[in-house]
Amino acid sequence: MSPARFVYLLLAVLAVVPTTLRAQSLEDFEGKVTEATLSNGIDVILVEKHDAPVTAFVNWVDVGAVNELTGKTGISHLFEHMAFKGTHLVGTKDAEAEKAAMANVDVVYAKIVKARRAGDADALAALEAEFKTAQDEAASFVVPNEFGQIIEREGGQGLNAFTNADATVYFFSLPSNKAELWAYLESERYRSGVLREFYKERNVVMEERRLRTESQPIGRLVEQFVATAFTAHPYAQPVVGHMSDLKTISREDAQAYFEKHYVPQNMTIAIVGDIEPEETIATLESYFGRIPRGEEPAPIETVEPVVKAERMVKLTDPGQPWYLVGYPIPAVTHPDYQALQVLSTVLSNGRSSRLYKRLVTDEKIAFSTGAFPGFPGDKYPSQMIFYATTAAGHENNEVASAIDIEVARLKTELVSEAELNRAKTKLRASLIRQLDSNSGLALRLANVHTKTGDWRNLFHNIDAIQELTAEDLQRVANQYFDNQRRTVGMIATESKEEATS
Repeated sequence: MSPARFVYLLLAVLAVVPTTLRAQSLEDFEGKVTEATLSNGIDVILVEKHDAPVTAFVNWVDVGAVNELTGKTGISHLFEHMAFKGTHLVGTKDAEAEKAAMANVDVVYAKIVKARRAGDADALAALEAEFKTAQDEAASFVVPNEFGQIIEREGGQGLNAFTNADATVYFFSLPSNKAELWAYLESERYRSGVLREFYKERNVVMEERRLRTESQPIGRLVEQFVATAFTAHPYAQPVVGHMSDLKTISREDAQAYFEKHYVPQNMTIAIVGDIEPEETIATLESYFGRIPRGEEPAPIETVEPVVKAERMVKLTDPGQPWYLVGYPIPAVTHPDYQALQVLSTVLSNGRSSRLYKRLVTDEKIAFSTGAFPGFPGDKYPSQMIFYATTAAGHENNEVASAIDIEVARLKTELVSEAELNRAKTKLRASLIRQLDSNSGLALRLANVHTKTGDWRNLFHNIDAIQELTAEDLQRVANQYFDNQRRTVGMIATESKEEATS
């Protein structure tokens, strides 16, 4: 995994920073928003934008890797894959025959698990052949990718989903006159979805893990870094899952996970575009209202303990050297989170930022560098990350020293008024640009509403950022950037022989 690819992936899993729309006030924007809660508990946020006959649809499900149990890691991401496999009507040639065939697959798989645990190699070999035959039989009833083909045929764009530590999110856009089609297809995913081709897709996810984590130095380092930074909280669990867990998760496991977490109270629908709110709510009630209300999953109660001990993860690899350090910070709902966002902008947004200027421009000890809060998630207390790609001919300790100097400056020197104002402006402008699209706005609304309880924090949080002072930033830096609580990770390029000599 290249450093640029890693940074992209990290930023992709972070919760989005709240902002406002152009110069609008909250009062102006509220006139375009309609809120509702369906009869079964699904929250709905609608925004009218009649500038084009298209609409963006988002279903934000409040479940991610943080909700997984030991032994079942990766199941959130795996279920995300399965949600595109269709329903009892979409994706099959014969629903009843397919159901029986999949049941047979499950029976054979259960026998395989039993034989594997018993260490019965002869029985296992025979069962593997039987398992392939059973899977082939079930696959004969599948209409591949019919769910996606319907959406594409009707003018849909951007059909996609993502899973991170905090959430699983499904989204795409359609012409506005196809809103009822979206409501039908999307609600059927959760009302009558079929986990067809489960073991085939499980193999796909396992291959993703091999390619993105196991075969990439940065991927391996980051996984170990997170596991070291969190010793109690389930943020320690990798989103892609541990390979041993992926190898043993069954279709029944995925179905049970779905039934527990994909309940209406765990869903927020955000729709932005050319819509009529009353009509849209009625349509949503007709389709999504059919999903039965379930028992609300229990919240995560584990709190990462305060440990006054620096932790270190070092990976030896002949490739590119790389350095990473993280400090424990509060969740996105904490009042100090906005100050951490501004600090990350002062440090790493643009060529004039402190880290870039020192490490890349002046000292030329790094090719790239950056900082950001909220890794691997921000729904719960997490990490503020500082990173750099060490330049050829230089060492990680040079990069570490330079980053430490800049972090120490934040504690002892006030950020200048010019820097503070520039950071606020950059943050605001960058985030406004991200909201130009219907889908960007829908994702932001759903994200903020789910994590903070009110989409209006899009506005309240940017107002809080504007009110921050240099003294606020200094206080926050001193409070959270404690070297005795940090976790350090690095990729060193010396050979294994040198590392162990």
